[in-house]
Amino acid sequence: MNKPTNLGIEDLTEPLTYSAESFLSRDYAKEEGNKLWAKVWQHAGRVEEIPEVGNFITYNVGDDSILIVRTAADTIKAYHNVCSHRGRQLVDTPPEAHSACGKRTQFVCGFHAWRYDLDGNCTHKLDEGDWKGTLTDVRTHLGEVKVDTWGGWLFINMDANAAPLHEYLDPVTKTLGPFSMEKMRYKWRQWVIFDCNWKTAIEAFMEPYHVEGTHTQLLKYGQYYAYSKAHKLHGVSGFDERDPTMKMKQSSTITRAGKGADARVSTYELQNEIYTTVNNASTTETLVNAAKRLVDELPEGTPPGDVIKHWLASARADDAKRGIEWPTITPEQMGEAGLAWSVFPNMSILQGITFALCYRARPYGDDPNKCIFESYAIERFPEGQEPKTEWVYAEATAEKWGKVLSQDFSNMAAVQRGMKSRGFRGTLPNPHQERKVTNFHRVLADYMQADAPKLIK
Repeated sequence: MNKPTNLGIEDLTEPLTYSAESFLSRDYAKEEGNKLWAKVWQHAGRVEEIPEVGNFITYNVGDDSILIVRTAADTIKAYHNVCSHRGRQLVDTPPEAHSACGKRTQFVCGFHAWRYDLDGNCTHKLDEGDWKGTLTDVRTHLGEVKVDTWGGWLFINMDANAAPLHEYLDPVTKTLGPFSMEKMRYKWRQWVIFDCNWKTAIEAFMEPYHVEGTHTQLLKYGQYYAYSKAHKLHGVSGFDERDPTMKMKQSSTITRAGKGADARVSTYELQNEIYTTVNNASTTETLVNAAKRLVDELPEGTPPGDVIKHWLASARADDAKRGIEWPTITPEQMGEAGLAWSVFPNMSILQGITFALCYRARPYGDDPNKCIFESYAIERFPEGQEPKTEWVYAEATAEKWGKVLSQDFSNMAAVQRGMKSRGFRGTLPNPHQERKVTNFHRVLADYMQADAPKLIK
């Protein structure tokens, strides 16, 4: 990729602005198909969705539909979901459905009954002799798509020349590797079609800078000053302290003491508020219950660091009794991991020791004013006790998504509308707390060969 400007990661510490065109232009939305989605690694599902040979899921982005199938106990393949004969999709996504899934020994085209085995070979072509020997195995094989896994996620890339997934994800894999997210399973998963661009949607979850204006009820329980850092294509945010002397190794993460003189009380209040208002996610019931006991298990005046240490040890022991093994993660690793990672282009992971809350946003056709927004929680469960889940369409209400996410939704469409205003003079992202956002636009501009963020002079 040739960079449209000389803007580098080091420039992201300075005040920047970027154009609203990428959010509003239908032409830009159309170009994203070829310049972005056809070139990037993108999260398409979880490995647990295809546990047995023949299990498959579809992943749709723009005009492309990808078929991901387990072909052997240790092999997963992906194909363009299209018959090589006349282009009919092999697997239909039911009307109003999120995607398709199932289990098959072969894929049969519903138009002319051409058949394909799990390895993409065309095994039956009706009246093949009519083609006078031109229907070679290569010509009729399903178009293969690169597929790989990390952290229990399935990733696909339609670019045959793409760099390997682990190279693309660097340093996400190294930093989040200790959390062993491949051992987590879906707790719930929901989606909605929303009235904003996919970038507007995913950016709403790139920074905690919005908490003071959006989630005002949380201010009672914690401080939300934050940092934001760029790491190659990706970025991380975490809680920060305006006073550097107040920093603790784990204070940047979700597992931290709340605001209040008694850390035993504030830690529970913060965890309980998060759990009950973030759709039973972003922490776990085990962590909430262990935090509730702190006032009974520790003396008043226990320093915050000791409160956190006791709380986590107690929760670990509770989970061990249920058959859940925690990964070993040092305070230094927790601090480095921060609060949440943005994986370019459209994935957000808010991680904890035994859980993660994740977001994904995709374009809705070539309409720049709509998107498909998805969120799901994953968690560690005792072997065989993970819940059975499926994608559920949920209207963007507090009843369906919880108070916090519904508050985020209230901003998305309003931002999309506001950027169209003649009075909007351009974005002014926070150089310290919204650097993930400017890095996202820096990388996006590289792929799209469009205007990159510019220094404000």
